[in-house]
Amino acid sequence: MKTFDKTTGLLTVDKYLPHNFLAEKIILSSLLINSSAIELIATKVKVETFYFKNHQELYKAIIEMYKNNISIDIITLNTFLQDNGLLDRIGGTKVLIELINYVPNLLYLEEYVSLINDKYLRRLLIKLGYKLINSSYITNLSLEKILNNLETEIFNLTNEIKAPKITSNAELLANVFLELKQKCLNPILPGLSSGFYDLDSFTQGFQKSDLIIIAGRPSMGKTALSLNIGLNITKKFSVPILFFSLEMSDEQLIYRLLTTETNISSIKLKSGNLCNEDWLVLNKVIPQLSNLPFFIHDKPNLSIQDIRTKVKKIIFEQNQIGLIIIDYLQLMENSNFRTENRSQELSKITRSLKNIAREFQVPIIALSQLSRNVENRTNKKPILSDLRESGSIEQDADVVLMLYRENYYNSNLSQLNDKVQLIISKQRNGPVGTIDLKFDPKFLKFSNQ
Repeated sequence: MKTFDKTTGLLTVDKYLPHNFLAEKIILSSLLINSSAIELIATKVKVETFYFKNHQELYKAIIEMYKNNISIDIITLNTFLQDNGLLDRIGGTKVLIELINYVPNLLYLEEYVSLINDKYLRRLLIKLGYKLINSSYITNLSLEKILNNLETEIFNLTNEIKAPKITSNAELLANVFLELKQKCLNPILPGLSSGFYDLDSFTQGFQKSDLIIIAGRPSMGKTALSLNIGLNITKKFSVPILFFSLEMSDEQLIYRLLTTETNISSIKLKSGNLCNEDWLVLNKVIPQLSNLPFFIHDKPNLSIQDIRTKVKKIIFEQNQIGLIIIDYLQLMENSNFRTENRSQELSKITRSLKNIAREFQVPIIALSQLSRNVENRTNKKPILSDLRESGSIEQDADVVLMLYRENYYNSNLSQLNDKVQLIISKQRNGPVGTIDLKFDPKFLKFSNQ
């Protein structure tokens, strides 16, 4: 039943929300009777999880005593409450006496905790619902802002519901043993194959939850490489690829994809100066590309919230997602953390991208510019410190790949020299090194050496 506050003109939460009075009593009784119960309960129950105010005050006092190494029983708790002027707020000594009259079954203590947690989360959902309704009435608040706030709060609530359990060492070792056995029986790459043999040999494929940085100076081939990798993965594994383009339009990227797949130069495609053979190739390739789950989102000023929303949409429609590509990192914005210090803002962005990779268990490739310091050195090969604007990129990334083409800097070299070095500057769980690839700038295509 809804309540309308005439003073504020807003809907307010009903007086009685979901709760479990008896379960709350039994949990508090357990804390008074069995000292070991607090170690289980303190990690799973917050003060707000209790519905009744006097129960919240009692639990808060017990936690405070536990932190200060004060033994907990009815006498010490009564004294603590009295000394801190809280006894009347919990209902007096009679409430404590009532608690010890309960005889809790400690075997079911975790179930009691689950019961009150369930009611707590339902209360949060109800409050969120009222908040959404009230926000919708505020006409000077943009719909985008309302939906972004809703998305953030649902995300936070989902994290509470899906709070990770602590896994024992025995469980972890058992899981690893089964995984090793499976790999012996079926020796395949544990991650997604990029389509480049030497790179896969170093990385063992792109792993779920990894943040991969592909860095390079402008026109070095970052976008082309990421498109090549995306195409290779979606062709081989038939998984959806989500490509966020902050610099180029979706139409420009489609031309690039067509150039790569048809070996028809982008100049010919854009001018429409095509021969019969070109049309035959296009008629064959376009249906094939159309059937690939390759999704392009070309919104400039992309935010973390935009990424999370689109990822959820793809998962809802496709039931999975294989890889996320962002082109490129320095053009992103953090709407929840705006500051004049761009380095701090970028730190928040890279940390958020890593969180998204872990949340959705998907590798994320983020392209990054390198600073101009490269141009001032005799040796132009990039190093980690060249990552532009923030050291947090290096810190948060699991893998950092850097592109280097000698003929980009050396005009004496033939432009036909197609050798490209892909430098693995960082790999959190593997070796570093350098890989040689071929690059055809005419068709924007990378291939194995």
